[in-house]
Amino acid sequence: MKNTLTLTPQRLRTVEIAFWLALGCSFFVLPDQLTLMSQILIFGLFAVSLDMALGYAGILTVGHAAFFGAGAYVAGLLAKHGWGEPISGLLVALLVCAALGYALSYLVVRGADLTRLMITIGVCVLLAELANRLSGITGGTDGLQGMVVWPVLGLFEFDLFGKTAFGYAFVAVLVMFLLVRLVLRSPFGLALRGIHDSRKRMLAIGSPVEARLRMAYAFSAAVAGVAGALLAQTTQFVGIESIGFNRSAEVLIILVLGGTGRLYGGMVGAIVYMLVHDWFADMNPQYWMFWLGIFLIAAVMLGRGGIMGALSRRFRTEESAR
Repeated sequence: MKNTLTLTPQRLRTVEIAFWLALGCSFFVLPDQLTLMSQILIFGLFAVSLDMALGYAGILTVGHAAFFGAGAYVAGLLAKHGWGEPISGLLVALLVCAALGYALSYLVVRGADLTRLMITIGVCVLLAELANRLSGITGGTDGLQGMVVWPVLGLFEFDLFGKTAFGYAFVAVLVMFLLVRLVLRSPFGLALRGIHDSRKRMLAIGSPVEARLRMAYAFSAAVAGVAGALLAQTTQFVGIESIGFNRSAEVLIILVLGGTGRLYGGMVGAIVYMLVHDWFADMNPQYWMFWLGIFLIAAVMLGRGGIMGALSRRFRTEESAR
């Protein structure tokens, strides 16, 4: 194709390294926006977790905030009741959300797309109502307060300027992103691609489709739980909106904006969405949602396949060029 540039593996690695270095350098370049940058990283990881279920495995879900909120409450309750060590809090949230995702996968994986849609919405709404009813434990609509998160590695205390929060979130998100990339590039990830493209063909060659979809859903739930736990630990607060349907809709918008089924779609979508969101909110505090809606409609209309889809039409790898 004309006007299409081919990226060699070396150039592709350079672009990846530059992407993460640019995010890391915001610690020095944007010292007054570290809280926003931390949230961009966290919501980017959340979108990546949704992409694994939706974009790679083809599981239609609109209730992924159930796992995000569950991870946030797990980390928050641990920190409130005497265990504020952040890294172990992430691991506990990961395990709890993985178990929750695997249990729910028996309902989600079996159904057709419309059934999956309704089940995931129902689970999200039920968990949000449960969190509201158990206000003595979760704080209800007032949110979970009184969290005490210990210094990271016993050395770096969380400060008001968000420096430790940003560094902690950056490292945690990078590690989880590399883990997701490793899984998606493994034979298991390739099998998910095959199931997404043609479930019947994968069944015909003897692939255990349902078992792999359950594992993919559980893994995506675990990653979402880590994202939720990160938000709870870096803000030292858990709001009930973290487990609500609106949060699920927001992360879906982020993923569609960035591009589904693309490794960096969730990260890029989070950067663009949250920066534009913040800019419109500052520019017009009264009608910012109107302008944000116009932007999202224009982005979807003009950029088929999201931002990463548009970039893939301009740049391609040597593998796709063959």
